[in-house]
Amino acid sequence: MQQTLKEIESAILQLPEPARARLAKTLLLSLGEGEDSVVEELWAEEAEHRYREIESGEVTPLLSEDVLREARSRLQDRGTVTIPP
Repeated sequence: MQQTLKEIESAILQLPEPARARLAKTLLLSLGEGEDSVVEELWAEEAEHRYREIESGEVTPLLSEDVLREARSRLQDRGTVTIPP
């Protein structure tokens, strides 16, 4: 059984990332883990994915101040809400 487990692990690690994420979710749920832990795991995977995108230069990160300024501007332009700076 131990050798079989090692073979399974090796095969799983060769799967594409989305398939491994789906499998991880299924396995966690089968262990009785709550939905919160699955969500945490998926967010951790997403954070790692975004980190790799930034490190590779595929995307350029934005400063939070710039993002918030743009969001406030769009909301105020729509007249949806007045937001103090």
